[in-house]
Amino acid sequence: MTEQDGTVAEGVGARAASPQSVTRVVRLLEALCASSEPLSLADLSRRLATPKSSLAALLRGLAEEDFVIGADGTWRLGPGAFGLGSALAEARRRLQSSDLIRDGMRRLCAATGETVLFAVGDGNGDQLTYVDMVESRNVVRYSVSVGDRRPLYATAGGRALLATCSQDATDSYLRRLSAQAFTPATLVDRQALAAAIADAREQGVAQTVDQAADGVTGTASAIRDAAGLVLGALVVAAPTPRAQGRLEDLARLVQQEAADISRSLGFR
Repeated sequence: MTEQDGTVAEGVGARAASPQSVTRVVRLLEALCASSEPLSLADLSRRLATPKSSLAALLRGLAEEDFVIGADGTWRLGPGAFGLGSALAEARRRLQSSDLIRDGMRRLCAATGETVLFAVGDGNGDQLTYVDMVESRNVVRYSVSVGDRRPLYATAGGRALLATCSQDATDSYLRRLSAQAFTPATLVDRQALAAAIADAREQGVAQTVDQAADGVTGTASAIRDAAGLVLGALVVAAPTPRAQGRLEDLARLVQQEAADISRSLGFR
């Protein structure tokens, strides 16, 4: 093993120790887990966009630990992988979902410098409730009380939740909606709201400016569990003057953290 320009040469030992190889191992196991049939090396190479030579070395190492089993030119998960899965499931049971969500909220608050909220939809499907909050340390900040309720149509969290619903469910919500304007900027037109929800569905993130309250910009993305069920919306709430000029950055940070939290909860 030699060093060239500060990087370790691409030997088998180097691959086994590199962060990239660790990522490839995880992705490889995920691909086998997601497939109902054994996969060939060529299949794995295509799915992971990784050279077959690199995957072959990783598969051999995993086979030695019984994490995968090779037969007839194909690969499937082995008993070692299922044993690890059982251990992880037990660890996951001990670590509550709310803890993982709150950890993500703290990270997002630190990254954005803004108040971060977790909102869940009410049973009637017309409002959301803020159930947790990590407050910004800025002197000027947005603050709500845990337990406060807001209409879905006028909030970023509400639109993010609506964007996860079927088109029929969204249409039904808009038909029964009797929207009121909380600010001069509040969208109350059903067609405009439908377009905003469709945009949130396409982008994976919803953003509102001065909709539920003057001077407040919200950015939100949905969090899902291992079964794909929507648990709620991760929301960053910022004073509009401070949010202007960084709307794209806020959207990127919220969407990424929501995806990271969902991943920690088992969503793939």
